[in-house]
Amino acid sequence: MKKMTLFILLALALLAPLALYPVFLAKILCFALFAAAFNLLLGFAGLLSFGHAAFLGTGGYVTGWLMINSGLTPELAIIAGTLAGGLLGAVYGKLAVKREGIYFAMVTLALAQLIFFLYVQAPFTGGEDGMQGVPRGALFGLIDLSNNTVMYYFVLAIFIFGFWLINRTVHSPFGQVLKAIRENEDRAISLGYNVHQYKWIAFIISAALASLAGATKCLVFELASLTDVHWHMSGEVILMTLVGGVGTIFGPLVGAGVVVTMQNYLSGGELGNYLHIIMGAVFVICVLSFRSGIVGQLAKFRRDNF
Repeated sequence: MKKMTLFILLALALLAPLALYPVFLAKILCFALFAAAFNLLLGFAGLLSFGHAAFLGTGGYVTGWLMINSGLTPELAIIAGTLAGGLLGAVYGKLAVKREGIYFAMVTLALAQLIFFLYVQAPFTGGEDGMQGVPRGALFGLIDLSNNTVMYYFVLAIFIFGFWLINRTVHSPFGQVLKAIRENEDRAISLGYNVHQYKWIAFIISAALASLAGATKCLVFELASLTDVHWHMSGEVILMTLVGGVGTIFGPLVGAGVVVTMQNYLSGGELGNYLHIIMGAVFVICVLSFRSGIVGQLAKFRRDNF
């Protein structure tokens, strides 16, 4: 059943540019990868980070700067941006995982705000104007990514890789230990597991994948801006994950699709001024009516009725 679902989703993804704007689809995939990376931390390790935007923005800024100044091909610039975000995650994670609960969340928020103010002041970021005119370049020096459809399929390939890595991590022995830590940390400690080490590695993986999403997003929009490192972005990824379903594999993809679609189609009309109110209402309804999210609720309905 799961393989059939994956096959259907892949077929839809390959055919989607025939019906929808490729840049819009690429945006959904970038945020879906970002939300999936965040969900690895929250849904499977039980760690609520309020500062994941720092990694999204870092991946974007590093990739953008390299594309503008170094002449690297896009795949190398994206790898560099991902590594930079992963390194930042290693430093931040080492400090944050020593705390638990709300203290962990506040530490991640404080550290992310440090990065935000650094990028506000740093000359290479362009400040409030952002890093504009980032070239997409040619993939492997051969495939021109200026074509939006080609760019979409490149983003799809990156998303599939990130999704596979997260799925593999969750279903590995390492992922099972993370679930044990989420359910009962004291018992995991009593069994001899180095809980802080497992949390730290999960934080690094999550940060690196969030940076991969940011690096890819930078090329899609040819822009890296402060929006990507603002605490609002950290709030949005929480919303995407909760709406889709925390602790589910497909939840972040569904949640990102819902939120990005709302932002895209409501912001330009008369409802644009009320966008955040509408998103807040959706969040409240989700929390009150189906706490397991859209995917979690559908899975529960299928279990109860079939």
